[in-house]
This record gives sequence, structure tokens and C-alpha cells, in this order.
Amino acid sequence: MTVKRMDNVLIVVEDLDAVIAFFVELGLELENKGPLDWRGAEKVVGLADIRQDVAMLRVPDGPGRVELAKFHQPKAIAPEPWKAPANTLGIRRMMFAVDDLEDTLARLRAHGAELVDEVVQYENMFLLCYVRGPENIVVGLAQELG
Repeated sequence: MTVKRMDNVLIVVEDLDAVIAFFVELGLELENKGPLDWRGAEKVVGLADIRQDVAMLRVPDGPGRVELAKFHQPKAIAPEPWKAPANTLGIRRMMFAVDDLEDTLARLRAHGAELVDEVVQYENMFLLCYVRGPENIVVGLAQELG
């Protein structure tokens, strides 16, 4: 038995609308947004009396999705340190392939994104960078060269 696909990655956020706008500007499409009214979620995640809003964004023409959740109850817990460095345990970033890295970077900066360090070229294959977006979400951008 093998894995069929990766369906989505969940990111817990405070400002759901700002993070949605960031990912839409990146090129994802908002699939749905609203309150999660499924009591079974409490058993899946191991928290009691959950109240949350969720949004699902999909990669156009692809199977990948990013799920965003804003917890109203219980309140979300902020990680320490807030701007954790790249060697912090856990998921540190998601990488997206883009057609035009400079254009994507300019559009994301309009949503408060900051370049983590600089755009670099990996051999003759890729332009790469990391961007820190709203709520310190780190996104990698890769533009294939040639």
C-alpha cells in the first residue's frame, strides 16, 4: 500500500482574511470558507468544544491544497519565538513553483510579505527565495530556469 497523494497542509492563523488574500495573490484559488460545524473534528484533533472558521485554497489545476483555520475556541497558542529561525523543529515552509519569481515577489510584498534573505540561483536550474508572509508564514518560491 502506498500514499495516493498529499491532500492539504493546515495552518492555524489569527487573521484569516489577510492570509487568504496572501495565498490568493500567490495564485491559489479560494475553494470555500466558513465555520466548521462538524463535531467529529473534536475527536480527530483531540480538543474539546471547538469553534473555528476554516478556508480551503487549492493549487490551480493541481491536487495540492492549503487549509487555514482560525480558532475562536479554544484560542490559538502562539509559538515561541514568534519569528522562528529555519532550524526550528517542525514544518518551516511550503515551496511553490512559480512562472515569474520577481513578479510574484512584488505582488506578495503588497500584502506585507518580506524576503527572508535574498533571491539566489541554484546552478542553472532554479531561482529560489523564501518569503515571510502574514503571521510569519514562510513560503518558498522557485522559478525553473531555461
